Amino acid sequence: MSLKVPTIVKRNVALFAIAQSFTGAGTQFSYGFGPLMVVSLTGSAGLAGLSVGLVGVSRFLVAYPMGKITDSRGRKSGIYLGLALALAGTLTLGLAMIAKSIWLFVFGMLLFGMGMNGAQQMRVGAADMFPPSMRAQGLGYLALGSLGGLVLSPILVAMSDPLSRSLGVDALGLPWLFMPILILLGMGVVAYVRPDPKTIGMDLAAYWPGYTAPERRAGAGADAGEFTPMKLWRDPGARLAILSNCAGTGNMSIVMVLTSLVLAHHGHSLLAIAASHTFHAVGMFAFTIPLGKLADRYGRPQVMYPGVFVSLIGAALVAFTPGMVTVTLGTFLVGLGWAAANVAATALVADRVTTQERGRAIGVNDSFGGASTVFAAFVTGPLIEWYGLAATGVTAVALAAIPLLVRAFSGPPPK
Repeated sequence: MSLKVPTIVKRNVALFAIAQSFTGAGTQFSYGFGPLMVVSLTGSAGLAGLSVGLVGVSRFLVAYPMGKITDSRGRKSGIYLGLALALAGTLTLGLAMIAKSIWLFVFGMLLFGMGMNGAQQMRVGAADMFPPSMRAQGLGYLALGSLGGLVLSPILVAMSDPLSRSLGVDALGLPWLFMPILILLGMGVVAYVRPDPKTIGMDLAAYWPGYTAPERRAGAGADAGEFTPMKLWRDPGARLAILSNCAGTGNMSIVMVLTSLVLAHHGHSLLAIAASHTFHAVGMFAFTIPLGKLADRYGRPQVMYPGVFVSLIGAALVAFTPGMVTVTLGTFLVGLGWAAANVAATALVADRVTTQERGRAIGVNDSFGGASTVFAAFVTGPLIEWYGLAATGVTAVALAAIPLLVRAFSGPPPK
């Protein structure tokens, strides 16, 4: 039977999407401008991946603890805490560029990364509010809100660029000082999300007329006992989802660093770099709803594995083709592949656990994704400096190939 989305769920998801549009601009800055900020502060291209690595370290450190907080206290508590940390991080990053301090930059990026990854509990909230048959498209609706951040990012740069020249302030630092306004707006929007998504998730039948909870399938949360990351990892379906998410995230981290450095090397402006990352991010977020519907209709693996393969093709285009058109197409495909893998993998992990465990389970998934980002960041700069673009391309392609190879030599795909 086809279920109609309740008004309260539509409202809460729309509010989360609006909040994400306000806060997402900073995420684009961290990937788009972060490598340039590092090079400006250190003078070394070999350290270009430091900013992305710091975001990965932040995700690795806070994803699981933040999930534990929201499993016990509700999703909004973790979102508020995350946005507060992100606000402090944006101010610190702006001051770091004014003071020309790499150590202040490191502290600010860690703060900002922890905050934005804490705010990713919005994804957990979206997963809570939908039944399994519609969960992936629910995640897709939320991710679509990030498109607003794509629009706001170039606008902030366009506003701050002439102002930075007139004030004599570093052009890479001033956009960060505008971000607290957007984050505060996002916090205000989250305040109107009622009831807490965890409350809805614990009793879906009370909010979804006609819904009957399915019988629990074998998975990380199906047996008795306290949830643990190892229990999730031992579940074959969850394990392949985590590997697919790692592949898409690590692959994308390498490509996003390369894009900024290549465009800057060819003399393009910060506004042009922001616009280029916007096109990449369109691939990340513009198609999340149809991808989610496909994952709900045909199964998570049927979207997840093709997504990883598409990101592999995109990385190869960025690294091994000389034309601007093909490089831009490659960045778009990397974003699109990541979107498919991320939406389907997150839904699959959410399916395997109970509502009371979901924050920690998705936190485990995000922590592994953070680890893959750290790896990508540490290898990208040195590979560029020592061996050139082709070596980074090989690494990005190899990362994407891991879950495909594991799947090829494993049993039937998990549902």
